[in-house]
Amino acid sequence: MNQFQGKSFLKEIDFSSAELSYLVDFSAHLKYLKHHNIAHPYLQGKNIALLFEKTSTRTRSAFTVAANDLGANPEFLGKNDIQFGKKESTEDTAKVLGRMFDGIEYRGFAQATVEGLAKYSGVPVWNGLTDEWHPTQMIADFLTLKENFGHLKGLTLTYLGDGRNNMGNSLLVTAAKLGVNIHMGAPKALWPSNEVIGLAKEAAVKSGSKIFLTEDPQAAVEGADALYTDVWISMGEQINVKERIEMLLPYQINQALVDATGKDSTIVMHCLPAYHNHDTEVGKELGEEFGVDALEITDDVFNGPASVVFDEAENRLHSIKAIMAATLGNLFIPEI
Repeated sequence: MNQFQGKSFLKEIDFSSAELSYLVDFSAHLKYLKHHNIAHPYLQGKNIALLFEKTSTRTRSAFTVAANDLGANPEFLGKNDIQFGKKESTEDTAKVLGRMFDGIEYRGFAQATVEGLAKYSGVPVWNGLTDEWHPTQMIADFLTLKENFGHLKGLTLTYLGDGRNNMGNSLLVTAAKLGVNIHMGAPKALWPSNEVIGLAKEAAVKSGSKIFLTEDPQAAVEGADALYTDVWISMGEQINVKERIEMLLPYQINQALVDATGKDSTIVMHCLPAYHNHDTEVGKELGEEFGVDALEITDDVFNGPASVVFDEAENRLHSIKAIMAATLGNLFIPEI
């Protein structure tokens, strides 16, 4: 009995609150096994395709190590190895890969591509990120929250910055499904679509989560147990950079905004990479151009005592492992 078996993991809204909670808790269990050197080869002998149209550090590393820990054989296929409509249709690619691999991870641009892979491959497909959703990141993030507070229901998470990107969408919907109050501080032009907000509100009615969107960063952070931000310009996004940075500077997570939560226990999260100083080419170039030491989060907060960003990054491994094992490992999982 396993309602996850053979199922793809494409977006959070496809799963119930109980199923998402199970994946968070299963991730914690697998983290315990990893830290205590207890073998867990649930995918022994399986072959996993890792398809990457977008570059990656954490997602690629996490899927590779997760596959190896689970006993599977991962095969990386980069943007020069896969076609997706250039020389071969997504449907044809999916049908071929599904005959050779037991599971497929995809990280790229269009949600339609990962949905097509799932539709035509006949094997579980895992969304490592698209322009619309980032579901594997969510399991890691809510595991991090639960590790710090011991529970999820009733916590308040504030997301600041570009609310229309995949992280804004995913955090809004997942928090609403899990009973976590979700605040979003962003310019109205960068709020999620009405469709996404509607999905979150629908989920919140069932879970008791409270949803609050505002253009006022101070109001957004009041009472927050966790502050969360992401880069202000998504990979491949064509925008007026000056306009975007000037629009979002009031939403930068700095110590003053952390203090404005009114809580000493507030944690700070970021899915990385982060432009918290000038130690990257992009961070240096943008920082010098706009006269700022950091963009979406200041260095003192990023590296300060409230920051859990590296725990969160490690948790990508354990959460991805849980998702892969639950959907492909023939595990006994009682009806949730």
